[in-house]
Amino acid sequence: MAEKKIFKMIIQVFIVFLAGIACSGSLYAEEYTLDDLYRIALERSEIIKISEEDYYIAERGKEKALSVLFPTISAFGDYTKYSEEKVSSLGILQPDYSTSWGLRLDQSMSLSGRELTALRMSKKLIEKSRYDLYAVRESYLFSVASAYYDVLKAKNALEIAKANVERLKKHRDASAIRLKVGEVTKTHLLRAEAELSGAQTELVRAENNLKMAKTVLTRIVGLTEDYDIKKSDIKIDLVEEYDLYSLKENAFSERAELKSGDLQKKIAEDEVKYTKGASWPTLSIEGVYLKRDEDPVSPFFLEESIYGGIEISFPLFEGGLRKAEFKEAKAKQRQTEFSYDDLKKTINVEVENAYFEFQTQKEVLKSLEKEVAFATDNYNFISKQYEFGLASSIDVIDANTLLLTSEEQLAEARYNYDLSILRLKRVTGTLLKTVMGQGSGVENQKQQQE
Repeated sequence: MAEKKIFKMIIQVFIVFLAGIACSGSLYAEEYTLDDLYRIALERSEIIKISEEDYYIAERGKEKALSVLFPTISAFGDYTKYSEEKVSSLGILQPDYSTSWGLRLDQSMSLSGRELTALRMSKKLIEKSRYDLYAVRESYLFSVASAYYDVLKAKNALEIAKANVERLKKHRDASAIRLKVGEVTKTHLLRAEAELSGAQTELVRAENNLKMAKTVLTRIVGLTEDYDIKKSDIKIDLVEEYDLYSLKENAFSERAELKSGDLQKKIAEDEVKYTKGASWPTLSIEGVYLKRDEDPVSPFFLEESIYGGIEISFPLFEGGLRKAEFKEAKAKQRQTEFSYDDLKKTINVEVENAYFEFQTQKEVLKSLEKEVAFATDNYNFISKQYEFGLASSIDVIDANTLLLTSEEQLAEARYNYDLSILRLKRVTGTLLKTVMGQGSGVENQKQQQE
């Protein structure tokens, strides 16, 4: 029996130990700021890595375009075995076998210089890919920020829901006490119970909304471990110092998408020149070193030779291929111009919408702060009146509903205000630059990736 008791005690101690480890893990979950999430997203995002590979591929494209400007050197060799020797009075007509090997140098260039045009296009494509990568990073960071604020909203909504449940519990308890002393009817208690039940339902919904918001943030950032987030301060110097016109000018000069579109226009122009160059003659140069051997050897056998040649070829007719390719290149050039103009108009609208959204959220925030202060005082006053029988249960429920609604709206407005600042920075093309300047290690990460 004593051994069984000792064994049970050991099992219990082991279970308590495991529970302690689990609790300590949850208590010391990693806590991230928005800046931390930015850094992790830049490290782990598959979308950013795909864009980085596009940039890498563009660099290799330059190497391919540059390789065309260098001559090609190749080695060759062959062995021929004949069915029989053939001899005449003049000598050997057909040997038993023959071998040859050598080196060959070839270089072809279009007289239009289209190879240089292709090299110039590849350089511009690298620069365009760099701007595309910048735009992808900036857009992704804003997605991280949006998911981050969704989690903050969900956390705040959960806290409000918990506070609401606690207030309604106190109201339910106060109603029960007044019912016992006969100050109110049972209807008041039932109404309080119903309101409490509804608040508990909203609490469950708030808990699940927080879990869903964290799931989205986990997916976007690439987090794996248990974590929590904390509020980050947002600098608003960009918004307060510039008017709408200045913000538009900043967007037109800073947006990486516009810079990429401008380069795409130049690449399309070079593409037209490159396609047109196909109608020009092509100059080809070759140089060959040849070594031969055969058995038996004829009297006129030349064992070694070196020769070179120049060839010019001019395409005369190919069924209309060059003309069709030229028209296609011109059409693509017009497309890039239309796309660029459309992008400028879209960015103009984005900046206006983001600016007016910021102005709206700023004014809404001021109004809701006053509304919450009023609703809090009103609830406290009505609650005191209800305790002394000077207010009805409906008055308390109405006051609580007003307070709950105003608190939820204020929490939503605060985060919407911060997010509107980030959105304005995003549409003006300064979000990533702002993040890089916060000294959080994100800048070092970006430099390593480039």
